[in-house]
Amino acid sequence: MVATMLAQTSSFLGTRAVAHQKPARAANRGVVAVRAGSYDEELIQTAKNIASPGRGILAMDESNGTCGKRLDSIGVENTEENRRSYRELLVSTPGLGKYISGAIMFEETLYQSDKSGKKFTDVMKSQNIVPGIKVDKGLVPMPGSNGESWCQGLDGLSERCAEYYKQGARFAKWRSVVSIPAGPTSLALNDCAYGLARYAAIAQSAGLVPIVEPEVLLDGDHDIDRTAEVAEEIWAQTFKYLADQKVLFEGMLLKPSMVTPGADSGKKESPETVAKYTLNLLKRRVPPAVPGIMFLSGGQSELEATLNLNAMNQSPNPWHVSFSYARALQNSVLKTWKGEDGNWDAAQKALIKRASANSAAQQGKYDSSEEDKAAGESTYEKGYVY
Repeated sequence: MVATMLAQTSSFLGTRAVAHQKPARAANRGVVAVRAGSYDEELIQTAKNIASPGRGILAMDESNGTCGKRLDSIGVENTEENRRSYRELLVSTPGLGKYISGAIMFEETLYQSDKSGKKFTDVMKSQNIVPGIKVDKGLVPMPGSNGESWCQGLDGLSERCAEYYKQGARFAKWRSVVSIPAGPTSLALNDCAYGLARYAAIAQSAGLVPIVEPEVLLDGDHDIDRTAEVAEEIWAQTFKYLADQKVLFEGMLLKPSMVTPGADSGKKESPETVAKYTLNLLKRRVPPAVPGIMFLSGGQSELEATLNLNAMNQSPNPWHVSFSYARALQNSVLKTWKGEDGNWDAAQKALIKRASANSAAQQGKYDSSEEDKAAGESTYEKGYVY
């Protein structure tokens, strides 16, 4: 009975070294049999590489439609070539691998190459950047809910993940969201948590480290305490389902939103307050077996996202506390590039500036004294979709 209890506790906490634990009594002996997953060692090593000191993730996995909105904001037509060119600007930035350990791509980008014909995945690997892939199929309205959404994409996911692995991807991302103004309802919370867990198990079976992203949207006028309450509930349900699905905690990464007030609350909390709320919640709900917490920016300004991350790294944490930013890394880059070849080098320097700032924040050494006014511009979009 003691062995069974220990096995159950281990399953919940995710304290495996490299194996999926499956309690079973051998004939006439009270021993616990352990069966290792075929990709476990690789998953653990990949997760460690991504969660390496001073580095974080560049999220460049916007759908063609969302990328088109970004391009339109600088007067550039939304064509496949323009999307390819912009992604090349990002991944070919000299020295990017010093600050970026992984880059998340949209499916189209995974199969693209730079102007010389070199695959983007190989461009990344040359800088020790792990290629990643967005595998969900987006948010759609959830019947029976309070105007909430659910994330589709589980159908055919195993086959797609296997193909992405062949193309060079080594980690995956699935984004599901929770809306505080909509409740959230128990239906939406349950679906978000279960969907993330099923995806994570499928991704690991194909050799991809799953980034689990239960985003609590910034939408709403609620205070920081309400955000913390909802985040605690969805994180608890998510890790319960992850354990039920036998997900290897050491071979996954969590991409949560920081605990902040709603965007319409009219109140901004200090980085120290955001750090206190967020870290307290992490300690209550996230097993230390998870190697990395890669925060999303969620519509915060570039400056705000970096300051909050820096505040969370002022003392040691059980996990690698870092970033997986899209808008908070790319906003300045787009405005500098403007679709013009003559601005290519300047745009890449803008990316390095933001990446190095967040690298410093990951180490608790960020100095905001040299930031310009543009870094403080909000990137928030209500009801944001990828």
